[in-house]
Amino acid sequence: MNNNSKVLALKYRPQSFRDLIGQEIVAETITNSIKANKIPNAYLFTGIRGIGKTTTARIVAKALNCSNGIDNLCKEKFCENCKSISESRHIDVLEMDAASKTGVDDVRDLIEFSRYGPTSAKYKIFIIDEVHMLSKQAFNALLKTLEEPPKYLKFIFATTEIKKIPITVLSRCQRFDLSRIKSSELLEFIKNIKDKEKGKVTEDALKLIVKISEGSVRDALSLLDRALLSLDDGKELDLNSAQKIFGYFDKSQLIDLFELILMGEEKKVIDIYRNIYDQGIEPKVFINDFLELLYYFKNINSLTLESTNFSLNDEEFSKIENLANKVDTEVLILFWQFSISSLEELDKVSNQHLSIEMFLIRLMHLKFIKSENKVEKVDINLKSEELDKNKNSELTPKTINQIKNIAQEEKNKPDVRTEIKAEFKSYINSFEDLIEICSKKKEIKLKYELENNVNLVKFEKNIIEISFNEKLSKDFVKDLSLKLFEWTSERWIITFSKLKGQISVKDREKNVKKILIEEMKDSKMFKSVMDKFPDAELIDVNINEDGVDND
Repeated sequence: MNNNSKVLALKYRPQSFRDLIGQEIVAETITNSIKANKIPNAYLFTGIRGIGKTTTARIVAKALNCSNGIDNLCKEKFCENCKSISESRHIDVLEMDAASKTGVDDVRDLIEFSRYGPTSAKYKIFIIDEVHMLSKQAFNALLKTLEEPPKYLKFIFATTEIKKIPITVLSRCQRFDLSRIKSSELLEFIKNIKDKEKGKVTEDALKLIVKISEGSVRDALSLLDRALLSLDDGKELDLNSAQKIFGYFDKSQLIDLFELILMGEEKKVIDIYRNIYDQGIEPKVFINDFLELLYYFKNINSLTLESTNFSLNDEEFSKIENLANKVDTEVLILFWQFSISSLEELDKVSNQHLSIEMFLIRLMHLKFIKSENKVEKVDINLKSEELDKNKNSELTPKTINQIKNIAQEEKNKPDVRTEIKAEFKSYINSFEDLIEICSKKKEIKLKYELENNVNLVKFEKNIIEISFNEKLSKDFVKDLSLKLFEWTSERWIITFSKLKGQISVKDREKNVKKILIEEMKDSKMFKSVMDKFPDAELIDVNINEDGVDND
């Protein structure tokens, strides 16, 4: 095949250790082991797709069988062994795809073939790709040969699913975890390829390719190939064109949408989303990108442009940095939970597009605004003097008037309308308050669960952290969350803790009762009763209003 007709991923496939990018430690370790003549029976390369597992396997095979020896490995002009290995036609280097040859009979044929020494090379080498696809019986058949192979036989395995390989096989291999390629390193690599191919692509478009490829060299080259093929002669591929080709949208649209959500601009939010959807963006992709944006808002102060993997440009990074200072962490966490929940809901609805619109509308009822001095939960009925506090913010008075559902009482001058609303709203400030309201609302099941099967770890404003026993109902969290929202008009977060927490309410009552019984047994009253009725037994103690114990 003409080299120019090959796809870029094959045309620029590394042929030697020096061509590998991002795997310098692996290359150095393997080279040193060969030089020291401490060659393992089997190599195992693992990592994500497209980072060079099979390529590295071939390079190792070349290093073991190069006619020039390890100190003078072929670099450009290959010896016959290296050339035939590169072209997958060496008689002593067998490549096998475990995805298509998974059975025990295939492995037995392999073992039978291994009985014969190499024909023209120093080592006979078996390269098994996607080795995790082998059946359990096939792995078992391989074990003995893998542990004590002939001196001339070496195995090289490659897999993306390391957890699926039996531990008995792993323990017989020298394992190498190939890492994702760093964004900056991958960018320079595809820049060089673009120049060699005489392609015209802007750096922002190349950064988008790096972002989409997620550290995979093969993915990056495939995307670059696709981008270059889409260009007319003499035309340069810019970021907008690349986004259309790869089905990605401008992150600045998502940042604008997020800001409008905080401002309560429902019509504008829906318009932006529909514009994004019209670009061909799938609902699941949209929510995953929204989750990524929430991560950046939460952690922007500890990130750099490099650490965002080119997902953001300078302008977007700066915009998030400025806006993040006006958003409370609590709302970001709440948005994250809603986004995860909505992602799961998408599989349950027939029209995912409409589900996303409703998701965005729901988010507009869960907002926090950070003023210059403190975080405030803002009610729809903010007074004019409160609005003045936000005049230097990007959020206008009109904006604040649209924010609903989360209210804060004014300590000094309570709003009359807030007081009216409070008549229909319960305030729960402790675990005891929660049990009491369950009793008042006749939620007997919830009350029973709270008293008998729950151990309180922590109780804070709108956050309950608990541990529990095996008797707790599987619907407890869902039922309690719904009731708390119904009673308080606020969202609550209920989390499970590894800490044991306080003993349950019922256990605590039993302990108190036990102590009272023991104290009563020491009293004169009890002893006088026992003198007259030696067969009597004290089984309970009640306390009357005067604090006197009666049996």
